[in-house]
Amino acid sequence: MDRDVLVREVGLRDGLQAVDTFFPTEAKKAWIDSEAAAGVHEIQACSFVPRSTFEQFSDASEIVAHATNHQGLLVSVFTPNVKGAERAIAAGAHRLGHVTSASESHNQNNLRRSVGDSMDDFERIVALRNELSDPETTSISGCVATAFGCTIEGAVDPDAVVRLASRYVELGADELVLADTVGYGNPDQVKKLFVRTGAEVGDIPIAAHFHDTRGLGLANVCGALDAGVRAFDASLGGLGGCPFAPGATGNIVTEDLVFMLEAMGLRTGIDLDALVAVRDILEREMPDEPLHGAIAAARVPKGFAVAN
Repeated sequence: MDRDVLVREVGLRDGLQAVDTFFPTEAKKAWIDSEAAAGVHEIQACSFVPRSTFEQFSDASEIVAHATNHQGLLVSVFTPNVKGAERAIAAGAHRLGHVTSASESHNQNNLRRSVGDSMDDFERIVALRNELSDPETTSISGCVATAFGCTIEGAVDPDAVVRLASRYVELGADELVLADTVGYGNPDQVKKLFVRTGAEVGDIPIAAHFHDTRGLGLANVCGALDAGVRAFDASLGGLGGCPFAPGATGNIVTEDLVFMLEAMGLRTGIDLDALVAVRDILEREMPDEPLHGAIAAARVPKGFAVAN
């Protein structure tokens, strides 16, 4: 592998779900094509949710079918329930992503169901995957949202996070994600929770998903790196943000994350200049949508060299 850290693009799902204007299907395909060409290895392409919930993802099956044409690109999707998982599998998605909040209030507001009901859905999704003729071709990711705090409940008990993560593993998750959905975490808190969760669940891969709500997104990446995490979600231009985090600026910026990791001597396998150029697609299709990112504005410093 030509990378030490896996940077995973989630802008097409977590970013676009926060955008009211429909992002054209062909532009989504161009976004995927351009990031794949830049060396991005994993893209969360869409959500398989009812059209009445998110018109933005009415083209989900077409997007997944297009993305899976890229050899070596892992195509993940969000599937909150069995019906969504069925559609995602039929479309050829490589990874099914499921989210449950450690905060009961956030889960009720975000998914309109209890934490227990969400985990029941996850159990059914795992059973559906296990019935496939070749179940190993479809992995399942369990994400613990609001792992570091909640705008509704405030502090979240780390015990609740670890219990939920352990339950995901018991039910058959192939990967865990701890998410700072509303930007409450700090680097010390992040490191401690990832270390504790890893000790509890064993060898299963654990990824991190940070939002930059209070400017600590990249700092929290460093906290997670110290805990041994080597897979991070990010969004091109910092698109996204939880609707229950007023004033949120969205996910950490993919371009800035790649720059920081490479500057630290950690190979991402991503061509930073090519990645920054992908922003042109977003700016063309969403001229009124604010994009974030320091590297796109200031560019890399003189003498910068990628890790090798």
